[in-house]
Amino acid sequence: METLSRREEETLMKVTKAKALKACDDVVREFANCATGRTVSVVWACREPHKMMQACIRQYTNSDNMERLRLEYVKLRRRDEEAIKG
Repeated sequence: METLSRREEETLMKVTKAKALKACDDVVREFANCATGRTVSVVWACREPHKMMQACIRQYTNSDNMERLRLEYVKLRRRDEEAIKG
């Protein structure tokens, strides 16, 4: 199986995280609102919103989903390379 370069892997992770943040906008906003104006107390005062945010983002960035995205990327890259060759 083909592997991704470090740059491709980083780009895939960055794009996936951005999509996750957008999809989880409500819980991210809830955590941000809780954390606003706090310093050390954010650790215990915002524990639940933080857990909810992490759980939501994890849906998109877990290892199974990332592997599926890697395979899709390799498949698309292979298709593009074949199209260029003609």
